[in-house]
Amino acid sequence: MMNMKGRIWTVPNQITFLRLCILPFFLIFVSYEKYKWALLILVFAGLSDGIDGLIARTFNQRSALGAYLDPIADKLLLSSSFVVLAFKRQLAWWLTILVLSRDLLILIVAAVIILSSGYRPFPPSIYGKGTTFFQIVLVFAAVLAAAYPEFHLAGLIRVLVYVVTAICVFSGVHYSFTMARRLNAPSPPARGTN
Repeated sequence: MMNMKGRIWTVPNQITFLRLCILPFFLIFVSYEKYKWALLILVFAGLSDGIDGLIARTFNQRSALGAYLDPIADKLLLSSSFVVLAFKRQLAWWLTILVLSRDLLILIVAAVIILSSGYRPFPPSIYGKGTTFFQIVLVFAAVLAAAYPEFHLAGLIRVLVYVVTAICVFSGVHYSFTMARRLNAPSPPARGTN
């Protein structure tokens, strides 16, 4: 049986690559205010994200590449969504800067740890997953409101902005402290030594 590291061109990875390929079209549709088309792509991206995870688990098609590629695809979609929606005045610039700054902080902390201690896995915390979830909901709500103004989603979006702001700040600080604590923790003794 193929080991996890040797798997590259699995079905879940192909779906993730497809999600990366449609990202430019989402940005184009938002840029030209074709919000209904942009909403369709968001729905497709969300469904494909769920399907590739389901296939990976059900048919044992997990791969090392997929473990990195899937969150990268999600992060690219979210970060670029915040930027383009801020340009179109559907989301506030201060919120976009906050979201991007958190991601940059996490990247810097991870890079420092890797450079100083070598590679260590960085499993996502429940707060990080919560941040991603609420960011996705906010982006979806913003595009939905732009596509269908008659839905009057301004109140919901305002609440989501507060939630994303709070959880974004908390998860960024929590991640930094957790990684710093892990970096300072003594390494476990090697097996077989006295």
